[in-house]
Amino acid sequence: MSKIKKTIVGMVGSLLVLSCAGISFAEEPTEQREIKVIARKYAFEPKTITVRKGDHVRLIVTSEDVAHGIAIKEFDVDQRIDAKKSKVVEFTADREGRFRISCSVFCGDGHADMEGELVVTAGLAQASKMQVQFDQTDPGVVYVESNGERIRIDTRAKTVAQVSTTETPKDQTTVVAKVEAGAHPSEPYDYKLVNVPTPKRVRRHSLNLNFTHRFSEPINDQGPGEFFGLDGLSISSLGVSYGITDSLYFNFNRSPICDRLAYCKTIEMGFGYHLLDERGRSPIALSAYSSVEGADNFSENYTFNIQTMIARSATKYVNLFFSPAVHINSNSNGRFNARGPAAAASIELGQHTGSFGFGANARIRPTTSLLFEYTPRVGFKLGRIEPVDASGTTFRNHSEAEIGFGVEKRIGRHAFALTFSNTQTTTTSRYNSSNQALAPSKFIIGFNLYRRLF
Repeated sequence: MSKIKKTIVGMVGSLLVLSCAGISFAEEPTEQREIKVIARKYAFEPKTITVRKGDHVRLIVTSEDVAHGIAIKEFDVDQRIDAKKSKVVEFTADREGRFRISCSVFCGDGHADMEGELVVTAGLAQASKMQVQFDQTDPGVVYVESNGERIRIDTRAKTVAQVSTTETPKDQTTVVAKVEAGAHPSEPYDYKLVNVPTPKRVRRHSLNLNFTHRFSEPINDQGPGEFFGLDGLSISSLGVSYGITDSLYFNFNRSPICDRLAYCKTIEMGFGYHLLDERGRSPIALSAYSSVEGADNFSENYTFNIQTMIARSATKYVNLFFSPAVHINSNSNGRFNARGPAAAASIELGQHTGSFGFGANARIRPTTSLLFEYTPRVGFKLGRIEPVDASGTTFRNHSEAEIGFGVEKRIGRHAFALTFSNTQTTTTSRYNSSNQALAPSKFIIGFNLYRRLF
């Protein structure tokens, strides 16, 4: 009987131990997430990594070109990845939120823009679990794997079938399917060509400075003691833009240029919205912008601008731009009309303006581009009132369409463009007409300087 009791006690004890173990096993174990990351100039792929809070994350980071670094400050991650080498980076995602991934080893001109994002959620992280594999021997077949299941899709036969997870296509190319919340490609152009704006996205919470400088004398119209127009007067304008979201931004610009009190000490304020990136099903990049300008430090003569910016890549190295705009009340109160003799005063210039900005950006090096733009104008045309003959009784409005070209260099968060154009003005309602009425054979030197502060 003693043996039976001991046997029963042993069995009960074993059951209790197994029960406790069962309770322990019932708790959800910490999941290990292994994700492959490619580092190249100047991006991480995938750009956004989504995991669940509590996951043990194992990143296999591979450099495709030069040495890079991967840093996630909040999780004490800072590792160097040598050129064309791989390194395993491990940490536990013990807090929820969105965390910046940055390159911690200088890798070239675009180093400061090489960023990604780690998203730690409370729920299941599905973004990086799905894999798509293309069968190179049978272009119509695609394998999709998610949550331990593998599905074979034949796009030609229009069939879908579940297959074994051990079945893999030959010569497969694997793409990690990901959700890039707020991600966007890095455009190979700046916010302006010379004067024509582009649909480059203003990053969320970024503060950006735009500085333009224009001389007043043509480089090929030399007088005694002048040096390529650099000895003449000059105009400098300062602009600030702030990304409210990844799509919506605010813009402020101040130009001190004065001409017969017609436009003087102009302040421009406006909002822009980025609608499309050129990727996926969208063949173009598209932004819209509206602003109001006021002379004498925004106290009078208000002009209202509505503009669309469109970009399309013609080749891998060439981008084309089209920026049509409407400028309402651009000749407010007839302030640009001729003054003086009755014959000159009789010339009416119109009240409103439409303009059509065309341009191109051609990259000759990864961070160096050649720029060209041309902006014809309808309606009111800014220019000069000039006598037709020596009698001084007949006058005309001499106006030339804005035209410009230049070369641009981008270094990290900086962009510098040396420009040649036939206008000094840079606000939205004025850049698109030559206020100096310079012919296409005469240009003035200037430059654009852009800096993203953060």
